[in-house]
Amino acid sequence: MTQPGAEPWGDVPAGGTVLFPGSTERNLTGSWRTKLPVIDFDACTDCMICWVMCPDSCFKTAEGKLLSVDLDHCKGCGICATECPVKCIEMVLEERD
Repeated sequence: MTQPGAEPWGDVPAGGTVLFPGSTERNLTGSWRTKLPVIDFDACTDCMICWVMCPDSCFKTAEGKLLSVDLDHCKGCGICATECPVKCIEMVLEERD
């Protein structure tokens, strides 16, 4: 099924390049997740490595500070938790209703 205004997947060239984040902005892909990142903001050093490494640009920041995670788009891949140098991000099993 194709979203309005989106190309059918078969029309996208193989090895295509995503030039900017937000290609899934209209599609709330967070429902795919089984684990979610929980941040210990007291331990966070605001190094922004999580922000750089997140393939879905889910980390919200302002003035050099980490503010939150966009759970509507976070797929729970865990790259942020793996790459965090102070290990202040923990991936926890998400409980759904």
